[in-house]
Amino acid sequence: MLKHFIRLLPLLLASFAQHGFAAARITVNAAEPGHAIPPTLWGVFFEDINHSADGGIYPELVRNRSFEDSDKLDGWRFTSLDGKSAAMVVVADGTSVLLKPLNSVNRRSLRIVADGEFALQNEGYWGMNVAQGEHYTLKFAIRVLDGFDAPIVAKLVSADGSRLLGSAELKGFSREWSYRSAELTAVGSDTRAKLVLSSRGKGTLFLDMVSLMPKKNWKHHGLRPDLAQAIHGLEPGFMRFPGGCWVEGETIDRMYNWKKTVGDIDSRIPLWNIWGYYATHGLGFHEYLQLAEDLGAEPLFDTNCGMSHKEVVPMGSMDKWVQDALDAIEYANGPTNSHWGAMRAKAGHPAPFKLKYMEIGNENGGEAYLQRWQLFAAAIRSKYPYIQLIANFWKNGYPQLPRPDVVDEHYYDTPEWFMAHANRYDKYDRKGPKIFVGEYAVTRNCGLGNLRGAIGEAAFMTGLERNSDVVCMASYAPLLVNLKHRAWNPDLINFDTANWYGLPSYYVQKLFAQNRGDVVLPTKVESGEPIPRAISGRIGVGTWNTQAEFSDIKVTSAEGKVLFASDFGTTNGWKFLGSGNWALTNGALRQTAEKEFVRAIAGDSHWTDYTLELRARKLGGREGFLILFGIQNDEDRNWWNIGGWDNTAHAIEFGEQRGRRASHVESIRWYDIRVQVHGAAVKCWLDGKLIHDVKDVVETTDRVYVTSALDRSNGDIIVKEVNTAPEPTDVELTVNGLKPANGKVKATVLSSGSARDENSIELPQHVAPKGAYFSAVGNVVRHTLPPNSLAVLRISP
Repeated sequence: MLKHFIRLLPLLLASFAQHGFAAARITVNAAEPGHAIPPTLWGVFFEDINHSADGGIYPELVRNRSFEDSDKLDGWRFTSLDGKSAAMVVVADGTSVLLKPLNSVNRRSLRIVADGEFALQNEGYWGMNVAQGEHYTLKFAIRVLDGFDAPIVAKLVSADGSRLLGSAELKGFSREWSYRSAELTAVGSDTRAKLVLSSRGKGTLFLDMVSLMPKKNWKHHGLRPDLAQAIHGLEPGFMRFPGGCWVEGETIDRMYNWKKTVGDIDSRIPLWNIWGYYATHGLGFHEYLQLAEDLGAEPLFDTNCGMSHKEVVPMGSMDKWVQDALDAIEYANGPTNSHWGAMRAKAGHPAPFKLKYMEIGNENGGEAYLQRWQLFAAAIRSKYPYIQLIANFWKNGYPQLPRPDVVDEHYYDTPEWFMAHANRYDKYDRKGPKIFVGEYAVTRNCGLGNLRGAIGEAAFMTGLERNSDVVCMASYAPLLVNLKHRAWNPDLINFDTANWYGLPSYYVQKLFAQNRGDVVLPTKVESGEPIPRAISGRIGVGTWNTQAEFSDIKVTSAEGKVLFASDFGTTNGWKFLGSGNWALTNGALRQTAEKEFVRAIAGDSHWTDYTLELRARKLGGREGFLILFGIQNDEDRNWWNIGGWDNTAHAIEFGEQRGRRASHVESIRWYDIRVQVHGAAVKCWLDGKLIHDVKDVVETTDRVYVTSALDRSNGDIIVKEVNTAPEPTDVELTVNGLKPANGKVKATVLSSGSARDENSIELPQHVAPKGAYFSAVGNVVRHTLPPNSLAVLRISP
């Protein structure tokens, strides 16, 4: 679309000049520069979620290499070719001299009692990416008993096992634990290859820490090159790590402890990740610090404050957790003659990592957090006064005493919410703490991460840059997702075993970071009346940890035309989403799985101004039922939540909660439900009683959002323009204090044919920036912005 747009640009500009008006007028005052923009403004947030570390940027190809994940052969498959050999995971408990652990931490190993030919297979994290000509280092710990003296043959084979991609033979084992290694050179390629260890012999052998690592890595520090480079391309000013909810954990015994992630790989303690898998800690505290350094980013460590999701460490036991935070600073910055500084030096980095930022907790609040904040702040400021302390902003509050240097705020919502809140910090108290927008992303009405979501974020980011005298840092979240384990949607960088792609949001982040500038320039924007938004989309029903039935569904237009009706004689026209158990029963649609986020949707995404009527009843479970409306994408969460929050309240959820009121639903009883959508307004009735009457479910937004900056290195004026409208917008840009050289202005434009367009592994740059040139007459640049677009203009003197 953009190519056609650029070809038509002269005609558009001619028409623009002929009519003599602009849908948007932008005035930049280059003669009166404002505040400096901090180099830390745009950064990244690395949380171990979605297999972003193991199975992601940490390139270990073997899954469950230490056999510590469970007492079963998780990730492995053992085959006895003649049926006489057997294998099992064993745990050294100190009672048997035969079950010697590899070390005091790694107490599980694989015992194979061999009698003939056997094979042990591992397919890694949904396959191993093996590329012809590349080299792979195999390493494992082994001890043998009962006369086992046969060699072990290591093979890389294709996904179907038909092709040999590489091999090596290892032999000469002893009764004591020792490591053996070999290099395998790939003679073929497969993105879903497998590792097979086979042998033929008699006796007993124990295996542990079976590792297969690509020799090629990023900057010689052991990370997957393409993913690390994708992050590097964002030019982050800082890197927050390692979480996120991963820092808290579900319970105390599963809270993140950095001390268990440093030192020798085989002595690091795997931990169950709150996002549904074991973390090996191959990407540990040291590796995070090294990654930040290699990215040229300031490290920002988020330390656990003694609070998990479900449990809190008693105040009388908090000394250990406070000391852990102090020791983390010593590890990062301490001299090599200190205990933790010496460990850092032993790991290959005698120079300090220059850690300056530490966050205390993640999304914690309430009195328990305030008490613990005081402990951490007092101890850290006493010993390391140069550390910038970041506090959580949670449930409309943050600690006041002692005052934090920075407060971390998190936002997830619709594109329109982010547009409408671009001015959020315009009137923020300049005498208060600085702001770190540590997590933000459009997570509703954005599919798997479409252009519209990216444009919403871009509009919001203009406000962050404009207010960067108080907003010192901001980072999108989450950063990475393995496409085989999506625990969150959307995610900035998506990958499989061999390839990756960035969302349209990735390019928004990249364009803002690459064009940050040094000083904000005063900018005035006139773009007419705000754009009214209307609710549009399909309808549906759903449950959340509940069993329910639905019947007699009908959708009627404002003119009285029946758009959709179902008596549930069939499921034609319905799309089922989530882990539900749906069935047709006596003219009703029944859902009996007590799972979260279970839905069935129907209708047309273009529907507006309609009334949805149906009957519903709760059969069992914790909550009531969900009545969906305005559904554009499968992941949308736009609904009337009836009996939500453990059956304590009703509310409309469309980005934000609206009209929440205490109530509940009774089990087995049928309810008559009516939802009327008109423009941006929603009315909801239950058994004929009006429960909600919300006027502005969808935010009203400006047409154009703008921020401007000066690049002192070359004198460029950088203007970032965001068009949120569904149609092109003519712009008249006036730059006071500068005339463009040669009458040409270089621009980079992010747009696409549809606001719903997304990228994918197959089409990684379906939505990506493209270059353009705009003409200037004097100090005025007239141009046209495509619908739903971000344009970055660099005006050179």
